[in-house]
Amino acid sequence: MFVGERKLETASLHLIDFDHDSLNEVVGATLGQCLHHLPSPTVTWVNVSGVHDVALIEALGQGFGLHPMTCEDIANTSQRPKWDEFPNYGFVAMKMLEVDETAQQVKIEHVSLILGDTWVLSFLEDEGDVFESVRARIRSASGRVRGHGADFLAFCLMDAVVDHYFLAVERIGDRIEMFDDHVLNDPGQVEIQEIHRFKRGLLALRRAVWPMREVVAAIAKSESDLIRTDSRVFWRDLYDHTVQVIDMVETSRDTLASLHDTYLSSLSNRMNEVMKTLTIISTIFIPLTFIAGVYGMNFQYMPELTWRMGYFVVLAVMLVIALLLVVWFRRRGWL
Repeated sequence: MFVGERKLETASLHLIDFDHDSLNEVVGATLGQCLHHLPSPTVTWVNVSGVHDVALIEALGQGFGLHPMTCEDIANTSQRPKWDEFPNYGFVAMKMLEVDETAQQVKIEHVSLILGDTWVLSFLEDEGDVFESVRARIRSASGRVRGHGADFLAFCLMDAVVDHYFLAVERIGDRIEMFDDHVLNDPGQVEIQEIHRFKRGLLALRRAVWPMREVVAAIAKSESDLIRTDSRVFWRDLYDHTVQVIDMVETSRDTLASLHDTYLSSLSNRMNEVMKTLTIISTIFIPLTFIAGVYGMNFQYMPELTWRMGYFVVLAVMLVIALLLVVWFRRRGWL
């Protein structure tokens, strides 16, 4: 049963069958074409776009001998990243990240990889993926991918996914640095909304990346015959990359937390400056209000009421008091 959001109208198969000397690529392949290459000594890679097609997944499962629980995990897009070993294949569930420059957000897609002795199955929710660089290397016969087995192809696919983790984290880190100086100078309501959006993005990244360390470590330490001895060094290197991505995510989270504290501190400082200004103005007007209140009382017998120059004298006294208070505040460093 499919669990998730349907992103394609129809599912499609992309077949690449290769060895060191030959290459056969079929876009929009049929199930029969994929199963035709199954017993061959060449490496067969079948990429499935659209995990909503449960019938297709079930047919592939029957053709490649997959366990029903594996088919269930493929169709469940909320599945946590993991590595499962079966007698004739290994199953990897992970998350693929892509940076959407238009929407300024990170898209997370569920990816499943199945590693057999001479074949690899990859299952995606949508047509867009991060595997095009691997396809280009296969077509041009560059690198080691054409001269190694299916386990190295699986490593290349997972390595492409982890490389895009770096890209996503770096993009978010760059935007966080852009907001850092702006928050110090002019914090506003838009910035706090952006900070909370970054927090949600980093939380999603952490949920996708953190379990990958366990997955890659389990593959590197696996005693399965599917992982060849000469390929284990690449899996250990991929483990180091995964740990590095996790460190970058944690660093970005710490930076974002400090940025949030800086935002609140900036608002507090601005509020303190406003309150200090208002307090100084109130302090200046307190004695002036007192003098005006005294001479505003309706008593008949009060001194100075009959002075011809009384009004101007009181104004002069008020001005002198205000100036003296301003000078005193400046000497205290409050202005």
